Amino acid sequence: MNRHELTLLCRLPLLDLISMANKVRQDSIGSNLELCSIMNAKSGLCSQDCKFCAQAIRHLTGITAYPLKKKEEMIESARRAKEIGAGRFDIVTSGDRISKEELNVIADAVWEITNKIGIKMCASLGKMNEDELVLLKKAGLSRYHHNLETSPNYFTKIVTTHTFHDRINTIRAAKKAGLEVCSGGIIGMGETLDDRIDLALILKDLDVDSVPINILVPIKGTPFETLNPLSGNEAIRTIALFRIILKDKTIKVAAGRESVLKDFQALAFMAGANGMLIGGYLTIKGQDIDEDWRLVAEVKRLWQT
Repeated sequence: MNRHELTLLCRLPLLDLISMANKVRQDSIGSNLELCSIMNAKSGLCSQDCKFCAQAIRHLTGITAYPLKKKEEMIESARRAKEIGAGRFDIVTSGDRISKEELNVIADAVWEITNKIGIKMCASLGKMNEDELVLLKKAGLSRYHHNLETSPNYFTKIVTTHTFHDRINTIRAAKKAGLEVCSGGIIGMGETLDDRIDLALILKDLDVDSVPINILVPIKGTPFETLNPLSGNEAIRTIALFRIILKDKTIKVAAGRESVLKDFQALAFMAGANGMLIGGYLTIKGQDIDEDWRLVAEVKRLWQT
């Protein structure tokens, strides 16, 4: 589908777009629903200036900052993730990149979790080179997460301390290391629908495996604290477009689904999503796990009708 055709799709009534995206999901990926849980293993004090982020040291958000957690804490978090029904567990750290010592601790944790807990392992550790990623893969890591965040044209509006190309380099290094890649972005930061389409097309060209779509939750103390939240309709329209563009990739609704979609979260899965985070986010509390499982049951019922 070329750019002109995608532009025409944007003008479709929302229900027509949802129906089209749902058909693509059914034909391309079926009814597999991927559930992931994440751990904030190192919080705050980040030198980067991402305008949406509570963990940047220059933003006065009042979050709790702490150094890398111990391996035993990572293993226990993975055990809890498996207990609540997650199929994947992601170790996440703040900052532009981790140190060699931190990498070794995380690699040890990945090995133990893979071999003793038996849950698929992901990591989101900032910039990495191929050798570092090979080390993690040998330890048992199956997927590396590194968001592009937005289109290359809008990127400098949200961060200036690193480049869009820096993020592309890490994604390519992960692919060369033989890892699956999880990469998506945040919508509702003032970008246009064209920016979102650009992001989806780049992710398609990079052949990433999983695409998380976060909906901005304006956090007090960040430059984006006064942005008006994205409408639910606009979020659903974006998810549908991503499914139509990305076809058989996992599309995961992440932060913001509760606050923006509210009682209509299941609609995201009729619009093409087939994955979600459960058990909360990095600095934002999610809904109770019982509510997440009620949503899972509702989605499966809808997919069967």
